[in-house]
Amino acid sequence: MSYDPALSNALAGNGLTLDACLVPACADMDNEAFAEFYERSARSLWSYLARVSGDPALADDLMQESFVRFLCAAHPNDGEVAARRYLFRIATNLLRDHWRKPRTTSIDEIPEERLAAAAPAEAQSELGPALALLRPRDRQLLWLAYAEGYSHREIADVTGLASASIRLLLFRARRKMAHLLRAETGPHPARPAGEEVRL
Repeated sequence: MSYDPALSNALAGNGLTLDACLVPACADMDNEAFAEFYERSARSLWSYLARVSGDPALADDLMQESFVRFLCAAHPNDGEVAARRYLFRIATNLLRDHWRKPRTTSIDEIPEERLAAAAPAEAQSELGPALALLRPRDRQLLWLAYAEGYSHREIADVTGLASASIRLLLFRARRKMAHLLRAETGPHPARPAGEEVRL
């Protein structure tokens, strides 16, 4: 992945240049350092956004906007791990902003090929269908914990939730996911067929 076309298009759309975005706090990250940071973090950021939002096109847009805002913001220079957490925090806030917007899409505005397209790749995986049924926050927590390997404190930093509540929220999300996976494979062997699982 090359960052030049994506950033130049985004910055041109905003009437900004790369030099205009640099502020003293991030001025030590030159083009080469940013390119390396982008290469190491873009794939996992896109995966996070695509999985949580359920929309690869939205993930593309939010990832691009996240990097632009990362470049334009004054962020702490505590190393790459802190910069990566800050980038994920920006992406999380952009995702929340997107969810807050009212949805006004007409069926006429959706391209026919998208309506007729086969199931997305994530639906073909074992966890994809169950993951799609979870609430966005549950998907977000599970992705950050297991795909990104973040600690409870790091997840709290990214999501803005209280660190003490992450453990309980992850427990509930795992329990919901297990219930959905059991429902796909049929009744639990130790449980009678008519008995439901309480969440």
